[in-house]
Amino acid sequence: MERTLRAARLATFTYFILNGTLLGMWIVQIPPIEHRVGVSHAVLGGFLLLLGAGAFVGMQLAGPVADRLGTRIVVPASGVLCSAALALPGLASEPWMLGGALIVLGFANGCLDVSMNAHAVQVEKAYGRPVMSAFHATFSVGGVVAALAGAAVASAGWTPAATLGTAAVLGVVVSVCAAPGLLPTAAGPAADAGTESGGPAGQAAPARTRIWILAVLALMVMLCEGVANDWSVLHLRTVLGASDSTAAFAYGAFAATMTIGRLLADRVSARFGPAAILRYGASVAAVGMAAAALSPWIPLALAGWALFGAGLSGCVPQLFSAAGHADADAAGANVSKVAGLGYLGMLAGPAVIGWLTRLVPLNLTFFLPVACCVVAAATAGVLRQRGSTVAGRGPVPEAGALGASPLRGERGAAEGRGAGH
Repeated sequence: MERTLRAARLATFTYFILNGTLLGMWIVQIPPIEHRVGVSHAVLGGFLLLLGAGAFVGMQLAGPVADRLGTRIVVPASGVLCSAALALPGLASEPWMLGGALIVLGFANGCLDVSMNAHAVQVEKAYGRPVMSAFHATFSVGGVVAALAGAAVASAGWTPAATLGTAAVLGVVVSVCAAPGLLPTAAGPAADAGTESGGPAGQAAPARTRIWILAVLALMVMLCEGVANDWSVLHLRTVLGASDSTAAFAYGAFAATMTIGRLLADRVSARFGPAAILRYGASVAAVGMAAAALSPWIPLALAGWALFGAGLSGCVPQLFSAAGHADADAAGANVSKVAGLGYLGMLAGPAVIGWLTRLVPLNLTFFLPVACCVVAAATAGVLRQRGSTVAGRGPVPEAGALGASPLRGERGAAEGRGAGH
């Protein structure tokens, strides 16, 4: 059984790395594809919104399907679909073709994103301790893999079609080969009619409300990540006058501390509970962002962006995990709500900052993510609420006790340690 659980964790890591690599391969090929298709930056920006719209739709569909068919079927199917869809932008020769290709790629990515997170919740429940943050860290590793591979094939003179086509084939192979390691969907009694968490009908409305609170928190936290992704480099370049090479360290500092923080967050969550991760992480992020926004010195601004990444690193995995554990029979649907709204925040954040620059200087617009972090820290107690259920077994705490594992019997409940219980 221990071997089965380790294989499932390795398979989940594989799909997270695969997802990060597939998206990264598209990102590094944007400039040559934009040039070949002949679209302006403005038109490309609109196409990227189509990518986001497709992802949102895919997320909302994949969650309920994963609940019905099981993640062991939906995750590899989504991996194959996402891998195959990656080849489409490389084949586009007209703007309408690129737009259509990005809708399909976005849809497939949304399916993979939600289904692999739903399976990650299943693995975490089987382990009986937090493991979600490490999965999200390996997504970032996939981006590094894509950057290195993209640089190598570019120096070799590969075309976007050849690059993305090769990545698509490899992605399909990886998706199929990793599938046997996934956990089977645990069979259990269906939730009572009219409820959302398998408990009394009167608990359904509070359960739904809590899921939407988690979704709004995900929107705010991922809005902050989107701001860092798109504006950190421009902040150092345009506000502080840094050179292009120095300005690049702003995003580098953010991404590095984000990855390191996610590798460490599981142990911290197991010791202090996910509410502490969100409360203190968001607080640290608020301080870092404020320091970067107000700093007149480049070193202090870089330190602020690094602190921002460290603080945010563990927040999103805790929200996804809480949504997945809220109801064993609707883990995919709940994750899709939280991930979908969070993804909209990541897309909207950079656009809102751009609009605000018409009213105030760029560095002052960063107090919007500061405010989001403050709200997230103040409402972190939602992660300590009781009331989730493991199918057919009644309420269990969610802060640290993830429920009993079907592979480990009742030991998981004894191992869990939450904050504030």
